Amino acid sequence: MLGFFLPLLTSALANAENIIPQNVVPNSETAYSAASFHHALPWRKVPAHSVLLKDLRSGRVLYEYEAGKRLSPASLTKIMSALVILEKGHLGEYATVSRNAAAAPRSHLGLRTGEVFRLEDLLKAMLIVSANDACLAAVEHVGGDEAQFVRLMNDKAAELGLNDTHFNNACGFDAPDHYSTAEDLAKLSEIAMRYPVFRELVREKRDLIMPVSGRRSYLLHNTNRLLGRIPGVEGVKTGFTSKAGRCLVAKVSQDGNDLLLVILNSNRRWIMAESLIDYGIRLTGSAR
Repeated sequence: MLGFFLPLLTSALANAENIIPQNVVPNSETAYSAASFHHALPWRKVPAHSVLLKDLRSGRVLYEYEAGKRLSPASLTKIMSALVILEKGHLGEYATVSRNAAAAPRSHLGLRTGEVFRLEDLLKAMLIVSANDACLAAVEHVGGDEAQFVRLMNDKAAELGLNDTHFNNACGFDAPDHYSTAEDLAKLSEIAMRYPVFRELVREKRDLIMPVSGRRSYLLHNTNRLLGRIPGVEGVKTGFTSKAGRCLVAKVSQDGNDLLLVILNSNRRWIMAESLIDYGIRLTGSAR
């Protein structure tokens, strides 16, 4: 699938240190030897703080690196926010943008204080373009205020057994007590993708929302560059802060395979994702 990209990948990562990835899952089910694994994944030092690649059909972990390490999740937080909105809110309701929501830092759409949106449109904006103003407007509507909503998020994390996850805010801003792991985020994403509305929104490349007044519109372009670039990519979410670095959760259904990939804090998340997806498809395909 990605033969065209492999020379580019090898060249781009040629200066990495001479350290072999530590956790390739070297058991009898692994289709690649260590040598062919190194050929399939062209880095020697893992260019991320945490990685998890999972075969959703078998539940098997195909590759992991520091997957249990607590890290800042950035806007991957919005996966949990969306799950709570879907469970506690009513998407047909109307939500008013507060002064607090309108003042949300980037990334944002520039929503104006007093504008009224359908809750579903705010959910679109927070998932497709990761808009913090839409996120805050939605969570304030559902939770009453952000603090109460965050309590719902942490309650849900406990319910799901996400023991290495704790939220300080609803949209993913850095804070000492705001963290998750690749393992927990994979589990959370797998659950969120069972909701048809969530599943449909995170795969949209673009959309348009407008307040009920209809006076202006907001164009949404998905932040996930893998959509339309790799066959079978179905979302899920990107994230970035100065502490969390560049993060990604991606779901792929291709050639009878279902993969879930989590990458935390990597300046090479796109090139890593392409290589890991190709590796996962080859590995699961040859094992069946």
